[in-house]
Amino acid sequence: MTRVRHYLMCRPDYFAVEYAINPWMDPAAGADRSRAIRQWEGLKAVYEDLGHRVDLIEPIDGLPDMVFAANGALVVDGKVYGARFANAEREPEGPAYLKWFLDRGFAEVKEPEHVNEGEGDFLTLDHVILAGTGFRTRPPAHHEAQEFLGQPVVTLRLVDPRYYHLDTALFPLDGENVAYYPGAFSPGSRAVLERMFPDAVIASAEDAAVLGLNAVSDGRTVVINAEAGGLALELKRRGYDVIPVDLSELRKAGGGPKCCTLEIRS
Repeated sequence: MTRVRHYLMCRPDYFAVEYAINPWMDPAAGADRSRAIRQWEGLKAVYEDLGHRVDLIEPIDGLPDMVFAANGALVVDGKVYGARFANAEREPEGPAYLKWFLDRGFAEVKEPEHVNEGEGDFLTLDHVILAGTGFRTRPPAHHEAQEFLGQPVVTLRLVDPRYYHLDTALFPLDGENVAYYPGAFSPGSRAVLERMFPDAVIASAEDAAVLGLNAVSDGRTVVINAEAGGLALELKRRGYDVIPVDLSELRKAGGGPKCCTLEIRS
């Protein structure tokens, strides 16, 4: 079932590929900031056209990856679990996002003790939070989030460095089901996913490789990278509306629609 969503985004005014902290990033190749801004504005317009609310956090010079708002926090039932980044280059983003929530009167805000990268590695369904580990977020953060949020958290281990965050390998279709790429996960985690989601949409290696799973669904409409054609067709077959977007410039830093989108669940 669809409902109006509340998203937080960050305009990529300072976006650049100046360092390499995942396999997608090539500082020698760089990125076209103006093009990235146009693509980001297109994504924001899609959300607004769908009737969703979009708030903005002010970008900070010197934080080129701040556009990837999903990594900034996890918000469930109005509770804000902050981020603590694994890489020094992104470390200042955690306090910046936490300040945004504090300045807007969110009462239950937790500064984390353990490394976690927000919705990059925490994906929320109706009755469970799926939590990734293996490259960025550490397992103790899964326990910390569960205690703070009072929601069950299921750990999933990522094994392919291209899919360094859970949101590059899996996305919730709605509150009960997901789409994912099995090759990104350890054998045990694949077995957990098969048991939990027997009717999941399974993405191909080709669609995963264009970050097709870094998608955003409101329960009816899926916003997806335009290059993930096979996955889009399967989603349509399942009854979802699909809106393809071009975020190819932001993908040079390993990001897609979901990376740019932090959901505020209140």
